[in-house]
Amino acid sequence: MSVYPTSVDAETFVIGAGPAGLTAAYCLAKQGRSVLVIERDPVYVGGISRTVAYKNFLFDIGGHRFFSKSKEVVALWREILPDDFIARPRLSRIYYNGEFFSYPLRAFEALIKLGVFTSAACLASYTHAKLFPVAPARTFHDWVRNQFGERLFQIFFKTYTEKVWGMSCDEISADWAAQRIKGLDLSTAIINGLRRSLRIGRKAKDGANAGGDTVKTLIESFQYPRKGPGMMWETAARRIRAQGGRILMERELVALEFDAARKLWRIEVAAAGGQRESYTARHVVSSAPVRDLVERIKPTPISLLHARALRYRDFLTVALMVRKDGLFPDNWIYIHDPSVKVGRVQNFRSWSPEMVPAGMSCLGLEYFCFEGDGLWAASDRDLIALAKKESAQIGLVGADDVVDACVVRQAKAYPVYDEGYRDAIAAVRLDLEDSYPTLHLVGRNGMHKYNNQDHAMMTAMLAARNILAGARLYDVWNVNEDAEYHEAGESEARLALDSVRLVPEKMAEPRAA
Repeated sequence: MSVYPTSVDAETFVIGAGPAGLTAAYCLAKQGRSVLVIERDPVYVGGISRTVAYKNFLFDIGGHRFFSKSKEVVALWREILPDDFIARPRLSRIYYNGEFFSYPLRAFEALIKLGVFTSAACLASYTHAKLFPVAPARTFHDWVRNQFGERLFQIFFKTYTEKVWGMSCDEISADWAAQRIKGLDLSTAIINGLRRSLRIGRKAKDGANAGGDTVKTLIESFQYPRKGPGMMWETAARRIRAQGGRILMERELVALEFDAARKLWRIEVAAAGGQRESYTARHVVSSAPVRDLVERIKPTPISLLHARALRYRDFLTVALMVRKDGLFPDNWIYIHDPSVKVGRVQNFRSWSPEMVPAGMSCLGLEYFCFEGDGLWAASDRDLIALAKKESAQIGLVGADDVVDACVVRQAKAYPVYDEGYRDAIAAVRLDLEDSYPTLHLVGRNGMHKYNNQDHAMMTAMLAARNILAGARLYDVWNVNEDAEYHEAGESEARLALDSVRLVPEKMAEPRAA
């Protein structure tokens, strides 16, 4: 890989056809720029936001609400898919101690189901936490206890969080809670719960923020493509191709090499059957996992060992097809019961009636795991048996009502944030930005950040603007959790702090419970 041609196969080479990769490709192709996208999957675009088809059923991998505070992202959704959004009520519940609780909480319902004594204990625990807070709040446990009290932490936060991340709440940084539950404490939850209980709450407008300060956790409606989120990305892929872009499926990155003198990338790709293909480009946009990307850059970057330290959390979905409809109205149910392994249950008919045949239902039981562990390595037959057993145990559907099932595994669904995460990603970022000015990292795995779909799209939109301008006008790391961009202008120290999103970080010295 040492001889470079003077021409290029595409101005921009995009690794990964998920929301970030396709957004970048779409924005560039729309401006008449040449783009080439490779995707590892042989069938689906959309990454974790794809829609899987099984016989006559469609299902979403993870559940994707189309709600954003970013007007630019909402406008792009509407541009790509102008006529196929449907408005859906946001309905979800928590399963705890044999009872189902509305989420967000409804004050009167929670009072009745928890019982007077438990409710009083929760209020007493909250009062105690406010009078005697843990300071500083270092862990997820500390932060939630300070905001809600110890009793509510144990009931509504501990079990589910530990299922998702595979680590104790005393090992997860308070940053994670501050980021994901920002703006919500017990008083906010009670006020909103009372409003919903009395039916005086105000719903969010279509796909946007109704009041500007709506806590995302509390939104009551959202937009959704009528055939699932994959509909968005399949349409985007068609539009990219129509504008002259290329998308190559079942391709895996083998190697990248940059010629600084010619400012040119050469990319080697493995195609189906093991054949090798070579391409050249002036820019590379990568939404591939950072660890995998750095492994493939030639010569070996000095940050390779830092990249190898990055880890990922995986999950799998067991889809159960049920010969009944109207099982329950929820989009999903969070399972806060330690006696079962399932963490969340999707109800795909409630996401969109067009995803499930008439007279049928489809439930997606989600299990969080690490690639290669017992759950991940279990056979489909064993996983289906487990899902049928646990769905009956929870009381959702009897095992005899399940007429078909399938399993979908999703590797590298969530970046893991252990004690070395920040140093590792900072070293990789510094190395790559200094060495490769035309390499652009975007999206969840591309930046090793827990991005929602709209946040991932915004990073790609800004990367595309940088490419169009021929300069790094925007720091994509300054996109916040609401997919809004913070303009530069503060001190370098402040910018450095803002550029790292608050994420779940494993603590070096866990606190005792």
